[in-house]
Amino acid sequence: MIRVCLVEDQTLVREGLRSLLDLIDDIEVVAEARDGEEAIRVIPEVQPDVVLLDIRMPRKNGLEVLAELKDKGLPPTLVLTTFDEDGLVLDAIRAGARGFLLKDVSLEQLASAIRALAAGKTLVQPAVTERMLRSLHRQQADSPDLQLAEPLTERETEILRLMAGGHTNREIGEGLHIAEGTVKNHISKILAKLGVRDRTRAVLKGLDLGFI
Repeated sequence: MIRVCLVEDQTLVREGLRSLLDLIDDIEVVAEARDGEEAIRVIPEVQPDVVLLDIRMPRKNGLEVLAELKDKGLPPTLVLTTFDEDGLVLDAIRAGARGFLLKDVSLEQLASAIRALAAGKTLVQPAVTERMLRSLHRQQADSPDLQLAEPLTERETEILRLMAGGHTNREIGEGLHIAEGTVKNHISKILAKLGVRDRTRAVLKGLDLGFI
């Protein structure tokens, strides 16, 4: 059973999410928070497997929640976003969020995303990725291009894009017809070349550099 905490200030949305998730056999909503301050108190107490987090909330927004809990053992966090929050999504990635979905997704997509994060994956919905790229291009218009000392190979770029889609090492290996151990080796090289410590930061850096 995947234990979920809902963090959403709109009562109807929060109750609707709970009602929908109650229909899923392997997902249980164990806690709710109506604003950022309540989330900061509830999440460490409950220690859910996955947090569903709204960005715009009273009494500390989602970014502040991520920042405050980051050093206290932030559970895998799935940000639910709308079409007008491009820059906020980028900030949320930097603050430690592991997944992003638009609020108009289906129940099946939401359940799949929760399962992905609970399994240790990173998930960024393609529509969100496109918007983040547009936002990055705007932010970097007056900035010098980022470059790598050692560029990614074609295979490494391919694997980085699959990582951004939330695929596991096994799924990447099966999709590319290579051994899982080979995938791990490629990912280690990707992290080293990008100068990052984990998959989420690799995806963010990949977005910054235009690989994804």
